[in-house]
Amino acid sequence: MNKAAMAPSIIERAEFEAPVLNTDNITEIELPLSIWERIRNITVVRRFSILIVVALVWQMYAMYAKNPLMFPEFTDMIAALWDASVNGDLLIMCWRSIQLLLIGYAIGVAIATIMTTVAVSTRIGTDILATLTTGFSPLPAIALLPLALLWFGLGPGSMIFILVHSVLWPLALNTHSGFLSVSHTLRMAGRNFGLSGYQYVGRILIPAAFPSILSGLKIGWAFAWRTLIAAELVFGAASAGGGLGWFIFENRMELETAYVFAGLTAVVIIGLVVEGVIFRTIEVHTVRKWGMQH
Repeated sequence: MNKAAMAPSIIERAEFEAPVLNTDNITEIELPLSIWERIRNITVVRRFSILIVVALVWQMYAMYAKNPLMFPEFTDMIAALWDASVNGDLLIMCWRSIQLLLIGYAIGVAIATIMTTVAVSTRIGTDILATLTTGFSPLPAIALLPLALLWFGLGPGSMIFILVHSVLWPLALNTHSGFLSVSHTLRMAGRNFGLSGYQYVGRILIPAAFPSILSGLKIGWAFAWRTLIAAELVFGAASAGGGLGWFIFENRMELETAYVFAGLTAVVIIGLVVEGVIFRTIEVHTVRKWGMQH
């Protein structure tokens, strides 16, 4: 067969020149958002709307139940919260609890930092951290309170001990997992610059693993906060005069259910402020700013 016949035929097309568009009159087209869309894009407004819905459901159910001893109305709780804050000792008790929490939280963070730094630097440190974390992390901190009272007596020391236990293990576990997830490229870059020890951890590992560290800080805070409230509910006198948990316990014994709900609401408010203001501010100025989280 002729090779020329087998070759594909070439189709010639007429040449043309595309006209150049005049871009002087082209402007950016913006579609304005409606008022509802602008409001819906505000995170604070969305979350506050959820709280309003919860309050409305609370009020309607309480009005339907008509049993203030078991479930007071939302308006009664607000009145009790205002009275306990202005005329009572609720704010003082909240501050006592927060003081203890900050001391225990700071000590727990410091110990977790030292343990994870040693763990990523030496093999024996890794074995020690893994063994202790596996053994003590499932142990509830409130279960150690009877022993803490024997060791440290009726005072802030016993509370701080169980708070350190609540913070230490989840933070150490998350931090060590974050260190292990750092890429080998960053590790080698730090080694090539001659970094070692605390400089290597502070300049390479901590910034790269900060999302995991921040998660550990949040989990440690949540564990410590609920452990403190539970401990004060049982051993409130151990917290140097009684804290927020003791306020709830006292009003429960006096059958002041509205004030009990006021104390619980104070617990929730403090948790929302810490999570929505403090941790969110840290998150915005670190991991979100660095492009490590959306």
